[in-house]
Amino acid sequence: MTREDIPRGPLHGIRVVEFAGLGPGPFAAMLLADAGADVIRVDRPAGPVDGGALTRGRPWIGLDLKTDTGHRTATELVRNADVLIEGFRPGVMERLGLGPDECLAANPRLVYGRMTGWGQDGPRAREAGHDINYLAVTGALRSIARRGEAPVPPLNLVGDYGGGGMLLAFGITTALLERGDGGRGQVVDAAMTDGVSLLMTGIWSRAAQGRWSGEPGTNDIDSGAPFYDVYPTADDEYMAVGAIEPQFWARLLDGLDLDPAELPDQWDRERWPELKKHVAAVFARRTRAEWTAVFADRDACVTPVLSMAEAPDDPQIAARGTLRPGPGGPQPAPAPRLDRTPLRMESPSSTAEVLDRWAVSTGATR
Repeated sequence: MTREDIPRGPLHGIRVVEFAGLGPGPFAAMLLADAGADVIRVDRPAGPVDGGALTRGRPWIGLDLKTDTGHRTATELVRNADVLIEGFRPGVMERLGLGPDECLAANPRLVYGRMTGWGQDGPRAREAGHDINYLAVTGALRSIARRGEAPVPPLNLVGDYGGGGMLLAFGITTALLERGDGGRGQVVDAAMTDGVSLLMTGIWSRAAQGRWSGEPGTNDIDSGAPFYDVYPTADDEYMAVGAIEPQFWARLLDGLDLDPAELPDQWDRERWPELKKHVAAVFARRTRAEWTAVFADRDACVTPVLSMAEAPDDPQIAARGTLRPGPGGPQPAPAPRLDRTPLRMESPSSTAEVLDRWAVSTGATR
């Protein structure tokens, strides 16, 4: 199959102007570009800070938005776009004369995507913040801790990317679907505090049902239970155990050569610390590679904990091509996988080609 034979992406024909930012905004733009959207990134005149995979699939144009020429070109791009993405604090785009009122007046069909940590309103809306701050006020950060220990920031995956960029891409896609071919656009207010709270839906549900303790590290999926944790091995590596269901717990004990009749019951919460000591002591006797072999065919929800350097060589990751070669090293493949209009990592068109397709004339740098 040649490149020309590959079906166009599901968002083919959708034009996106991305005002360059950090983290979640570029991630949302990357997701749309992977899905076939025609994305152009508006950056500073001096050129973009290399964002690696986060900036894949789209060219950039350098504009000084405080000048008449830069503002005029940006407005022309907006007039020809289906989607706008910006990730500044509330009020910044308005001061530049590119807020929702101005842009939707110029292009009533525009979907105006706004990415912030706190949202467009509320007492913290104009405050600075980072992923850790957004997790802190939602209850998520305090819930990610071992018993008696300080909370652990889960990288910046939960706020910036899961609760931020993915939420924005979802909001934009739903607004495009609602707009249809001839309808009006609207503003998408994507806040990381909202997104993190959505990601906590399952935990809020458990709490409402009385199945979640407010003390971190004492619950079944927060390192409190012996069947859901990581255990060090003889070579100072780790195995991950997620043997929640009784059949998986039985297979775990079988692999560890532990007799269930000699152990506390799996769901005896009072004796979880004792049970964890039994499991940990056995895992400490062999290396990670040895335990990986033991559980390779047991279907016990037990897997090795790999580093980023090791992940591309995992048999499942390698078989699906989940991580693919890219400039500077591996990068995640587009997802999810659509069977008829697949997502793909595109080599970006030149800026000149995009401007020509969009019928935008400019003397700006690119």
